[in-house]
Amino acid sequence: MITSTSSSQVKHVISLLSKARERKKNKEYVVEGVRMVSEVPADLLVKIYMSERFHSNNPEYVHELVKKQGISSDSIEIVADNVFDRMSQTQTPQGIMAVVRMKDSSISDMLTDNPLLILVENLQDPGNLGTILRMGEGAGVTGVVMSSNTVDIYNPKTIRSTMGSIFRVPFVYVQDFSDAVSQCQNAGIKVYAAHLGGKNTYLGEDYREGTAFLIGNEGNGLTDDITKQADTLIRIPMQGEVESLNAAIACTILTYEAVRQRSV
Repeated sequence: MITSTSSSQVKHVISLLSKARERKKNKEYVVEGVRMVSEVPADLLVKIYMSERFHSNNPEYVHELVKKQGISSDSIEIVADNVFDRMSQTQTPQGIMAVVRMKDSSISDMLTDNPLLILVENLQDPGNLGTILRMGEGAGVTGVVMSSNTVDIYNPKTIRSTMGSIFRVPFVYVQDFSDAVSQCQNAGIKVYAAHLGGKNTYLGEDYREGTAFLIGNEGNGLTDDITKQADTLIRIPMQGEVESLNAAIACTILTYEAVRQRSV
């Protein structure tokens, strides 16, 4: 059992939770809570950490992990309660967390038959990105492509807001976002950008074929260059004095209209 905060494993977990550069360097991140740990794909699991209290109070759950989910008992570390509390970033830790390997995806992996993609440029709010990923799973999107200056998807706040979708929705960061947009267009995907200057409302377009929606920064929207690169600008009509919607909400409206059209 780990009983000291000076343990190298404890320091490693804390650094993964608090520092994006450590996550990138090690290609690992941390998830917390029973639900998130239960949904970690076995091939991506590095280590599970349980507080002493959680381990002793949940023998059936531990048995389920080891026997039914095929997780080796060697992959589980018991941690003294006070040490686990120091490791965790949540207000009331459930007593379980896991270190997970990052998965690799590429845009080419997402160019399946009749793709539906979300292209995210410079989004900065962790909750917005997590919500987009969770919504994307619900809508059945093919993947999420993000510019390199978009908030870290492995940020603990983002991970919590995905509610497990981070394990199931393909996503990728790209160094050249403009090139990524071009790659989609060259594959026959029509790229739409929500914009106040849109010719039609979002309801006036056909999304039944390969489609990608551009989503920009919360405060500034899409950059001018990327806006010009879009095939079509579309508007989400607003009432009252509201000019625009939250990025995740706007993305949801557009994506589910594509889902509706494809299901008719």
